[in-house]
Amino acid sequence: MNDMPARLRALVDSLPTDLYIDGAWHPASTGDRFEVRDPATGDLLTSVADASAEDALTALDAADRAQAGWAATSPRDRSELLRAAFDAVVARAEDFALLMTLEMGKSLAESRGEALYGAEFLRWFSEEAVRIDGGYRTAPDGRNRILVTKRPVGPSLLITPWNFPLAMATRKVGPALAAGCTSILKPASLTPLTTLLFTQILDEVGVPAGVVNAVPTRSASRLSTPLLADRRLRKLSFTGSTEVGRRLLSQAGDNVLRTSMELGGNAPFLIFEDADLDAAVEGAMAAKFRNNGEACTAANRFLVHEDVAAEFTARITERAAALRLGAGTADGTELGPLVDEDTRSKVHDLVTDAAAHGAVVHVGGDPSPGAGFFYPATVLTGAGPDSRIHREEIFGPVISIATFSEEADAVRRANESDVGLATYLYTRDISRGLRLIEQLEYGMVGLNAGVISTPAAPFGGVKHAGLGREGASEGIEEYLETVYVGIGDPTL
Repeated sequence: MNDMPARLRALVDSLPTDLYIDGAWHPASTGDRFEVRDPATGDLLTSVADASAEDALTALDAADRAQAGWAATSPRDRSELLRAAFDAVVARAEDFALLMTLEMGKSLAESRGEALYGAEFLRWFSEEAVRIDGGYRTAPDGRNRILVTKRPVGPSLLITPWNFPLAMATRKVGPALAAGCTSILKPASLTPLTTLLFTQILDEVGVPAGVVNAVPTRSASRLSTPLLADRRLRKLSFTGSTEVGRRLLSQAGDNVLRTSMELGGNAPFLIFEDADLDAAVEGAMAAKFRNNGEACTAANRFLVHEDVAAEFTARITERAAALRLGAGTADGTELGPLVDEDTRSKVHDLVTDAAAHGAVVHVGGDPSPGAGFFYPATVLTGAGPDSRIHREEIFGPVISIATFSEEADAVRRANESDVGLATYLYTRDISRGLRLIEQLEYGMVGLNAGVISTPAAPFGGVKHAGLGREGASEGIEEYLETVYVGIGDPTL
């Protein structure tokens, strides 16, 4: 902690670290706090207020009181506040990047990209706020008129993950604010600092008291359980594991809450014999090693046609071996540490299990010694069919390559997962590409593209990958109710 450069130390010391409820910063009602540590060193960064169930309900009190006033705010006013927040986040993009690297571990280059990507959701939804539409038409029998309008769902619980701490907050807060919903924002306990800085910016640009409330805690269930049981809450948006998502869906069912769920991923990456291998290698590097491999859209299973598997393996192994591993704040770092010891241990357990089932490790495969939760870029081939690495999300910088000979077999194996978030395929044959888009059971497809996330596209999956969509015009609909009004024939 004492060895942290003065610039970084000053940034951390300047942050608010309490709860933000009803437009003011408060300590937790219990006085409890929890530690936030740097995954590159294990050193303490700071401590943050640890919200209690009582604090959660106090935040809901504030959100409920503010709901009617915020819903009545004009779309243009909501739009202007979101645009001001976009400008403020961009102005402090470097602070956000440094902070994300300190608490999550990714390289500064990755964090700088996320700072701008996260800000873009605010600009996007500032534009969507003034485009909420409805309709007016004559009923088919000509007797009545049909009026369709939209209104905000109401107070919303927004639960964000640690791997994209800014972008996941803006992707939820942006449409909630644009639609006229108040919210309670619960950041991941591993990365609360980015959310608290973002909340401070919302306060500074003039978002009214009670409209956004931020309640970090080390125990998510301590907050979610009483909130989901309270009839004043009308919406839940969660990004995280499928296991936790199932539990939250069960709880949300009691009050029939509107829910958005972006859950786990197990993305296959298909490379056909006619693929442009240069493009496939570049796409694979982006789809696998972006964000240290800690992304729900990260390529998890590489299915490569047997005719090009040897060449692809050689090329990707060479590229993986050249990745520079180090602290995210260090110059030239391309892979930072994983977020904590549990994450690193799971990654290594999957690699060890694959090796026990016949996999050959071409590069990497061992945790890096010394302080921090580092794991090197790893490439393996030939893991047996019973290997856990085929079934479980890796969430780390590991490529596991298997081969196929027939298109139908590749599709069958790609669809074996019950988690259908994202998939990638590389082929020069446009007919094949279009054919596979219709056969692959995934909510998002990268056709000759390794990075597909953008605020302008609907993000979400099928099967156990979740419910609803975030981003694009679909994103704001998750925070709106459709209201139909039947009007008697005005000509009578």
